[in-house]
Amino acid sequence: MFHTAESLQGHGDSPALITGATVMSYAGLAEAAERFAARLPQARGLVAIEMTPAPATIAAYLGALQAGHAVLPLPAGEPELARGLEARFRPAASWRTTGGRVRLLHHPRPAALHPDLFLLLTTSGSTGQGRSVRLSRAAVAANAAAIADYLEIAPQERAALVLPLHYSYGLSVLHTHLARGASLWLGEGSVLDPGFLPALAASGATSFAGVPHHFRMLRSIGAEAQLPAAFGCMTVAGGAMPAAEVRHWAGVMAARRGRFVPMYGQTEATARIAYLPPECATMAPDAIGDAIPGGSLMLRDEAGRPITAPETEGELIYRGPNVMMGYADSAADLARGSELGELATGDLARRGADGFYRITGRRSRMSKIAGLRIGHDALERALGEAGHEVAVWGDDETIWVAARAPAATLQADAARLAGIRAQHVTLVPCAVFPRRANGKIDYPALKERAAPPAADPGLEAIFARTFAPRPVHATDSFESLGGDSLQHVALSLLLDRRLGGLPPGWEQRPIAELERPAPARAARVAMPMLARALAILAVVVAHQTHWPVYGGAAAMVILLGMSVARHRRGPLIRGDAPGFLAPVQRVLLPYALVLAGFAIAWHQVPWASVFLVGNLALTSPETHLMLPYLYWFVEAYVQICLMLVLLFRPPPMRAWLAASPFTVGLALLALGVALRVTLPEVWPLPGGRSQFSVPWVFYLFALGWCTALAQGAAQRGTVLAAAALIMPLVAWLGGNWYGSWEKYMSLLVLVALLLHVETVRLPRPAVRGVMHLANAAFPIYLLHRLVPEHLMPGLGLNLPPVAENTIAILGGLALGLLAARGLDWLTHLRWAPGLGAQEEPGFRLGQDPGPVSKAT
Repeated sequence: MFHTAESLQGHGDSPALITGATVMSYAGLAEAAERFAARLPQARGLVAIEMTPAPATIAAYLGALQAGHAVLPLPAGEPELARGLEARFRPAASWRTTGGRVRLLHHPRPAALHPDLFLLLTTSGSTGQGRSVRLSRAAVAANAAAIADYLEIAPQERAALVLPLHYSYGLSVLHTHLARGASLWLGEGSVLDPGFLPALAASGATSFAGVPHHFRMLRSIGAEAQLPAAFGCMTVAGGAMPAAEVRHWAGVMAARRGRFVPMYGQTEATARIAYLPPECATMAPDAIGDAIPGGSLMLRDEAGRPITAPETEGELIYRGPNVMMGYADSAADLARGSELGELATGDLARRGADGFYRITGRRSRMSKIAGLRIGHDALERALGEAGHEVAVWGDDETIWVAARAPAATLQADAARLAGIRAQHVTLVPCAVFPRRANGKIDYPALKERAAPPAADPGLEAIFARTFAPRPVHATDSFESLGGDSLQHVALSLLLDRRLGGLPPGWEQRPIAELERPAPARAARVAMPMLARALAILAVVVAHQTHWPVYGGAAAMVILLGMSVARHRRGPLIRGDAPGFLAPVQRVLLPYALVLAGFAIAWHQVPWASVFLVGNLALTSPETHLMLPYLYWFVEAYVQICLMLVLLFRPPPMRAWLAASPFTVGLALLALGVALRVTLPEVWPLPGGRSQFSVPWVFYLFALGWCTALAQGAAQRGTVLAAAALIMPLVAWLGGNWYGSWEKYMSLLVLVALLLHVETVRLPRPAVRGVMHLANAAFPIYLLHRLVPEHLMPGLGLNLPPVAENTIAILGGLALGLLAARGLDWLTHLRWAPGLGAQEEPGFRLGQDPGPVSKAT
């Protein structure tokens, strides 16, 4: 057996593993495996190992097997998945990366194991949500021996191992070569990396095993002419390779007097089921061949009867010593013995006159995309466990997910759980699932709804322009695209112009379902948008006059909290910090232009503002080391975003956010109030500048969060009651003067309106004006003071107060509106069709396929 100490030591100083210029001999591998085995618990149990492509990992894997334990291979770099699998199968120990270091973790209450259990390999894209396969020692040994026999692996062979080691195909390459005393070169990165082919040539590799996508990438760079001279064998599995590709690579290897071997298998059969002899690859490139040594294939009809007639379709059945013991859904299943004498593959096939089997299709409720065998029922269960009520079906190109109210994260969650890219997942809104008489979902009826009505190309183009450069499809919605507050306002304005009004709930509706409402003299504007327009107007007026219009900036903070809660919660839940922070870029780019302008005018870089800490009172605008005070909002916004990323980095926090976002909002509100009543009061910043800091305003952000997510009278009442208690408190803390009370009581009224009023009816011209003002709110905020402080003095204007204030206010608004129009024009110009880069469907160039499992 390949893993035993005697087998490894028997090959002595022969090379076993090669990484770069480092060679580990079999003797060294045996010693490392023995050292790791000594660190494991004495009692037999399951050991989970993160399968990174490194000698230390392989030594740990072999050491665990030598010590009599069963092994659960974990995908590399997936800590959340690892924790989920540990909770599900209760290993005795885990060897994986935690806190930036690889550690051996011991766990209490390990699961009891059947004596024959040797490996536990996960399926359904290795998400930990689907079923797992129990493999015996005998099955693994039999499959390794059969593969080594028909591939004629000899001790002088060296395999280029680029496949994931948690994947049965990758493990089979490892097992077969160790069993024959051959060596393995552990490749890292993509086969498209510039250094891959030179490293491959220097490695001394004689064979290469890959999935079809590996060969597509190799062909795209003309690798056929650059293969090492020693290359004598290439194998492919993990999905069907087109017949033309099989012929091509068979011809390439034949010209080198080598072999190209297409193979077929499933994890349930410990990797290999069938292979096509290399001499037949050009004659029968569409075939999977015949069973591996020691196994047999047959076909059965729908009634379970054997099919003996040639060219007759039936389900492919495999028998052999490498068939799994059975599936495992929980730790209790690990104590069960072997339950199968044969494997029903779920594939439909025919046997031709040449004796070879050819796959013709897949039985229902199963897809195979990018080498991944995806069970529709397993994915449906996994999404249900993630909080989505869905129905799932698909083919070998697309997974369709029907949902009553598709959540913003549904497409991404389905893709992640299935182990495929999101472009392979299509959402189908469905108010009521059709059902059969027995109460089961009627999937054929659902399929009829899958093809959406043709979308207005102009409408899709509007979305594409707003979300450029991200690809947009007719099945997308504002929420599924992850829109933020700036995009919401801009898209509202464009859709209102296009449709003559905004349909209710348009943010959740796919583009294909948006219908043109009949124009009317009076229309409605969303309450948050009206509040945004009034807030920026209040900011401009308050900065120019002594009119008592306080609270504009504070209202913007509340609206910011609403936007983050509604539109950006998904990335926080997924731990996707770059995705969450992406909207910050749209704020910082215009801000950078303002910074540059002041730096040029002052001949001094305002460093405090460059590092977004000008609101911390480290300096003053008079030193020209920071921007004027009014730009505190940008700095506080970025600081709040970074604070949220840190708060929700721990997985338990993300799980809490996913399960109870409103409760999380209340906790954030409590934190915000605690910050407000302590830090600014105990450690006030000089010159009253605490009012520009996060501790001063975070409770407003949290209040907006709660307002956005409050559902039902009880939650809305809770938020309003909290606001009614908080606002008088902060009015008193804010100086207890009439301006402070006016400001915070106005904010209390605003919260009440945001909670209870969805839209406001206005004449259409007023609606359009509100939308334009709201769309330009950020440019207005950035630029409005340039008019009275720079443009008007530069023109030498000396006007009466009323005229001066009027020109300053209207000029500031006009400058911001003009800047917003310019930004829209630049965006349209940059991403107009034919001018921007388009991402082709499928894997991006240089990107390896994701986790490949079950079918190998």
